[in-house]
Amino acid sequence: MEGLGGIILFNNIYQNRKVLVTGHSGFKGSWLVLWLQQMGANVSAISLPPSTSPNHWDLLNINIDSHYLDIRDEQKLRKNILKINPEIVFHLAAQPLVLASYQRPLDTWSTNVLGTANVLDACRELKKLSAIVVVTTDKCYENKEWVWSYREIDPLGGNDPYSASKASSELVAKSYRQSFFNTDNGPLLATARAGNVIGGGDWSEDRIVPDLVRATVTKKPLLVRSPYATRPWQHVLECLSGYLALGEKLLSQNKIFADAWNFGPNNDSHRTVEELLISMKLKWPDIAWQLSSAAQGHKHHEANLLQLDSSKARSILAWRPVWSFEECVAKTAEWYQNWISKGEIIGQRQLKEYVAAAKNKKIEWSEERK
Repeated sequence: MEGLGGIILFNNIYQNRKVLVTGHSGFKGSWLVLWLQQMGANVSAISLPPSTSPNHWDLLNINIDSHYLDIRDEQKLRKNILKINPEIVFHLAAQPLVLASYQRPLDTWSTNVLGTANVLDACRELKKLSAIVVVTTDKCYENKEWVWSYREIDPLGGNDPYSASKASSELVAKSYRQSFFNTDNGPLLATARAGNVIGGGDWSEDRIVPDLVRATVTKKPLLVRSPYATRPWQHVLECLSGYLALGEKLLSQNKIFADAWNFGPNNDSHRTVEELLISMKLKWPDIAWQLSSAAQGHKHHEANLLQLDSSKARSILAWRPVWSFEECVAKTAEWYQNWISKGEIIGQRQLKEYVAAAKNKKIEWSEERK
């Protein structure tokens, strides 16, 4: 059986595989479902209803086994997970926004920590489950704002409720791996930490690209809080290729992959917010921004410097980024321009372009293996 566009990806391991994705109504989750569906996976999904209008999930209009529920509802969640009975779980459901975590700290803690525990505890009862990928964030590290990139062995932490809750969800995952899944027949559990993700279809509040798109649509300049903050920018398909490559190894029952993994961009993609905006404007001349007066006295702490070291994924998982920083920005601008001017959703086309670029670079997950 062949996958996306007649091309075999990830050693064809997802073809007809029963997959559960939590958080499918969100930005990353919706792209992940699209990719899995294109590879012939049998996808079920659990999430809250989409939180914005428009939203990428509704625009994709994919017909899968979709369930809307709160992962903090332990009984309802367990009932649905047991009914789905997946072979692999990609857990992405979360409260994903730093500023929202200041506004709703208890929601953030309960969703990201207790919600993760609820998902993993339900997984203990599954008979066919082989693999779990818990998606956290690059912000799970204790950020000392130094010039070095963070490695998987660096201390976890976080000042804001979002970062601290994601560090805590890493500890929850490690605890379940060691306490409940550390058996000969138990599922292999890994955590995945990615950088600042951009790409088409994100309408989240207080994220630079969605905020920029909204400002551009209304023909207003975007007010920028932190123009000189440096982030590891990457296209959404970059981190998803890492999650899927990791899932492949876990499904193959290779225990060395049941660990924490960084999926960040090349060092060249560690750019300031201002550099991202300038690069976007080259592809989209209509955009405009100005420095917000709140930038000097913003009441909540936001890190100015954050970089990821993905050497482990590159050397052991044979994963590496496909698109350059400029390509990631260009694909993001292209997606929104097509949607705004034509109402066209080009995710499937961009996925094919990404796969073709990966094959051209001979990245392992894109090549046929015996």
